[in-house]
Amino acid sequence: MKRATVYFDEDLHRALKLRAAETSVSVSDLVNDAVKEALAEDLEDLASFRDRESEPTIDFETFVRKLRKDGKL
Repeated sequence: MKRATVYFDEDLHRALKLRAAETSVSVSDLVNDAVKEALAEDLEDLASFRDRESEPTIDFETFVRKLRKDGKL
């Protein structure tokens, strides 16, 4: 385990301390879990981008014209 100093907004820190007390989980564990979850979401997003990188692209203006032509706008 590596130690780091993190500065929180007072209200956020108070909320973390309350959650820690309610759940009997340390503030450090709450923060670690939140960071892990955020990083896991990033990995999922990156995987989605990789899965879709071969899809054709269309610029916004062309897309809007197509919507107009199809009667959707």
